[in-house]
Amino acid sequence: MLVARRPYRQTARAAAAESLRQRVVRAFNDLLLSRWIDEITLDEVAASAGTTRQTVIRLFGGKDGLLEAVMDLVRAEAVPRTSMPADVSAQAALKALIAHYEAVGDMVVRFLAQEERHSALRPLLAQGRHEHRAWVAERFASTQSGLSELERERQITRLIVATDIHTWKLLRRDFGKSQDEVLHLMGGIINKETGEVT
Repeated sequence: MLVARRPYRQTARAAAAESLRQRVVRAFNDLLLSRWIDEITLDEVAASAGTTRQTVIRLFGGKDGLLEAVMDLVRAEAVPRTSMPADVSAQAALKALIAHYEAVGDMVVRFLAQEERHSALRPLLAQGRHEHRAWVAERFASTQSGLSELERERQITRLIVATDIHTWKLLRRDFGKSQDEVLHLMGGIINKETGEVT
């Protein structure tokens, strides 16, 4: 009997450990939405997750490990836009990008504001910039044929600016535009550059 139950117990234990891990990450994520990294203590994270400071340290090592785990959540939210078929329309790709910003944009903007103060954020945000550039280059590759290397690079740079999270933040948060209006405005900029979004 004990032998038969052992795999079940191990599976249940692993599921409970993963559930606890996710609770801690979500607790830290929620605190980050209203507080700066420096202001958050591991004791607060533990209390919000219903566990102890020692458990948080055992699972993540400290804030750097927690930051990495939260960035993994942000990347997971990016999957719908990064895994779209190559032949999807520019309009659909832009719509998916804006949906991604709606889900995690405020968190990323807060990370960018703290990048100089927290070295753990730098490689994570640098990777995000690299991935966004690759996304732009791939999504609008058809508009770059016939361009010189210099003009191709200029076009990619302009499209990065048009689709950057700071552009979304300016339109959505600072100017108070609706999600549909942001889609229309960003699409207009891209259309002027490529003729691909209407």
